[in-house]
Amino acid sequence: MYEVLLYSFLVVALAIGWWLGRRSAQRPSHSPARPSELSRDYVAGLHFLLADQPDHDVEALSTTLEVTSATIDTHIMLGRLFRSRGEADRAVKIHQNLLGRPALTKSQNQQVVLELAQDFQRLGLLDRAEHLLKSLINDRPSQELDYAAKRLLIVLFEQEREWQQALDISNRKLLADPLLKRAAANWHCELIEELRGRGNQVQKAHHLKRARAICPDSIRVNWLAAQHANEQGRYRDELKILARIAELDREFIPLILDNLSAAYEHLRDRDGLIEQLDELLEQHPSSTLILLRAEKMLPEYGVRSTARWLNAQMDVFPTARGISKLTELCCQLSEKDGGRPYLSGLRHHLDALTRHEPRYLCRHCGFSAQVSYWHCPQCHQWETVKPTNESALPKLPSRP
Repeated sequence: MYEVLLYSFLVVALAIGWWLGRRSAQRPSHSPARPSELSRDYVAGLHFLLADQPDHDVEALSTTLEVTSATIDTHIMLGRLFRSRGEADRAVKIHQNLLGRPALTKSQNQQVVLELAQDFQRLGLLDRAEHLLKSLINDRPSQELDYAAKRLLIVLFEQEREWQQALDISNRKLLADPLLKRAAANWHCELIEELRGRGNQVQKAHHLKRARAICPDSIRVNWLAAQHANEQGRYRDELKILARIAELDREFIPLILDNLSAAYEHLRDRDGLIEQLDELLEQHPSSTLILLRAEKMLPEYGVRSTARWLNAQMDVFPTARGISKLTELCCQLSEKDGGRPYLSGLRHHLDALTRHEPRYLCRHCGFSAQVSYWHCPQCHQWETVKPTNESALPKLPSRP
């Protein structure tokens, strides 16, 4: 990004230099002599740009380039260049110097306000950025600037956890963006979470209804809908919604397993649970699913049969957690006291290994964690942090 801005700035600076030189050459010979408009510092700045010395070139150009209608875009780009280099404080100085200049048209002044808001946002001065953006929106800018200002304002509201304010400025055009549509559904979910424990069922139902209308395919919206059905004792409805989550995104199957198991237990339908688990295993095997299936078959089939089944699963889908569970079952089967300590030690080491493995991974930026997040702390995307499939162990060749 920095290289693109630097290249763009170079092109604009060269164009301005050419234009000023041409204007000087076309001046009538009888006009009084004036100092060259291409000052030594300006030429030096171009030299540093061409020599790939950005620390010198930007400094030279920023101090010598006059603010005119012809150079305003160059000043704006210069501020962006500082911001992209992590020097938002210098970008603020440049953009503040432009505000209110007679040479600026109304649309140019509005563009500078947007740039300045981005500078403040980068510096963490969210209140000042918010004030500028709201004033810009009230000033009725072009559709393009209005859209950009509202998008940035939404970013600020998300940082400040002002979910309702983010919803208030979201119009039909903004929600045409699939990513923003999913984000808006999650803002409603955040408001539902804030109401948890307050007993305000009417408001919770309202936000859930609005969230489902905005983005019916949102995993989190369906997750909360399943919880709502559970709280009302509608366990069959809960199971239908959990099954829909598995259909929407199979990578989220490990997330629904505990709720799925509890719902079947409320219905006293063990056979239904086993059938559901087997169906899910065919669709998208995972360590969590395999371990739950082994746990459910253990009381009926015993340790030996469960270990045999789990061993077969490890041939197809080997994971550290699965091998750890298989080792635990082998410890229970060991009849020779001399072998038990070694098996116990093996399980201990496997547990230590799996304890530090990430359980969740952001599919957008690669952020990993031991707990789940609906809003990625690193890239700030919604519903991209999913359970890891834990299939990192190499599959061994078939046994003779």
